Amino acid sequence: MTEDADPTTRDDLAARRGLEREVYQPAEDSRLLAEAAVEHARGRTLEVGTGSGWVAERIATETDAEVVASDYNPAACRQARERGLQAVRADLVAPFRAASLDTVAFNPPYLPTDPDNEWDDSMERALSGGESGRDVIDPFLDTVGRVLRPAGRVLLLVSSLTGFETVVARAEANGFAVSTVRQESYPFETLSILRLDAE
Repeated sequence: MTEDADPTTRDDLAARRGLEREVYQPAEDSRLLAEAAVEHARGRTLEVGTGSGWVAERIATETDAEVVASDYNPAACRQARERGLQAVRADLVAPFRAASLDTVAFNPPYLPTDPDNEWDDSMERALSGGESGRDVIDPFLDTVGRVLRPAGRVLLLVSSLTGFETVVARAEANGFAVSTVRQESYPFETLSILRLDAE
């Protein structure tokens, strides 16, 4: 994201990244996650919140990983399937079996959003991280360890808007060793890809 992260209208959300309003489409954060995932993903890999499926498709075509995509939005699952991906409707990692995945990649909704400016639609769900920007990140960090196999890893996109150090501390509290494998700065934020290794 390269513009002000405090949208005031629904049209601002769409115009900011040239998005449609139903399914999240690739943007700078998607590219950064895809680059990290192509380098670090291995084994059975899940992309949570796949949106259009663009990142999962890159992992599937550029690595030997066995890829599955998930999203809460059924329209996103349809778009991912149109890319030839296995895609399931899921809320974070809830339906996946314990110790069933080697890698989990996630570009979470992270825009800090004033509750008075939220809308109950699929694009809002794809972008808004609540007031702190961490309303989705925190429960993800608290539950993703369950689905990882021994020596499993997570690739998580984090924005400076959401409190980088706070996210790192939460990951560490959930038993992960944390390293930064990609980072890019933009006028209004810094985007980082954290690699979280199960200990």
